[in-house]
Amino acid sequence: LHLSAVKLAELHSDLKMQEKDELSWKKLKAEGLDEDGEKEAKLRRNLNVIMTKYGMNGKKDSQLVDTNYIKDGTESDTLDDPRLEKLWSKAKTSGKFSDEELDKLWREFKHHKEKIHEYNILLETVSRTEDIHKNVINPSEENVMKEELLHNKHRELKEKLRSINQGFERLRKVSHQGYDTTSEFEEPRVIDLWDMAKSANFTEKELESFREELKHFEAKIEKHHHYQKQLEISHQKLKHVEETGDKEHLNRNKEKYAMLEEKTKELGYKVKKHLQDLSSRISQGLQHNEL
Repeated sequence: LHLSAVKLAELHSDLKMQEKDELSWKKLKAEGLDEDGEKEAKLRRNLNVIMTKYGMNGKKDSQLVDTNYIKDGTESDTLDDPRLEKLWSKAKTSGKFSDEELDKLWREFKHHKEKIHEYNILLETVSRTEDIHKNVINPSEENVMKEELLHNKHRELKEKLRSINQGFERLRKVSHQGYDTTSEFEEPRVIDLWDMAKSANFTEKELESFREELKHFEAKIEKHHHYQKQLEISHQKLKHVEETGDKEHLNRNKEKYAMLEEKTKELGYKVKKHLQDLSSRISQGLQHNEL
């Protein structure tokens, strides 16, 4: 797959999360609690996203690869959207961003690209489901359940599209004006969650509690970024030492690399699990708004 050390650690975390979700689903299915197949369909979509993200779906140029910003502050892949490319180009040449801020902004652009990609996969799934549903001649209880499944998918599409539109407006604003030093959050995923939380059916007290939890979540993400950078540096050092042939030095570097790799995997899993939990809570609040 030619994945970087960081990307391999991320793949491990994604697959661990997928495995956990599939085990939970199997228990639900055994108890007859996924009759409409919605959770199974979501699992398949998530696996499709993982396969595409890491170039394992058999399609060329589909991999959402990591960039070199960790190593040298430059990007190595495209954003696949002319509007995003134009914004990024303006931001790079504006002189309003330090190298560190450009790294942070590039992460925001990449996060936005992945959101669009996930939305397109869901949209394709919904379109296929609708086509099958239209071809059914005789209505039945099963079809009523499928209609409910479609309704839930359309609601999910609506939430994802709203998040994409909010995200693009933020990127447009930041690209033109630079970062606001008084901004409450910096991490793209946290900013998304906070924007959606403010639109959900939370009381002031619940919203304040959620804000505090997001601060802890952002600290966890920053810690994960730190270990990702250390892992990449360790990987480069290991490759250099392998070329020198110094066995003692090589063994020490291998031990350090293995420790950093395991820690990065562990933190990556914890971040994804925490993100899943927070997203689920917000989704419930948004659904309550529609009732």
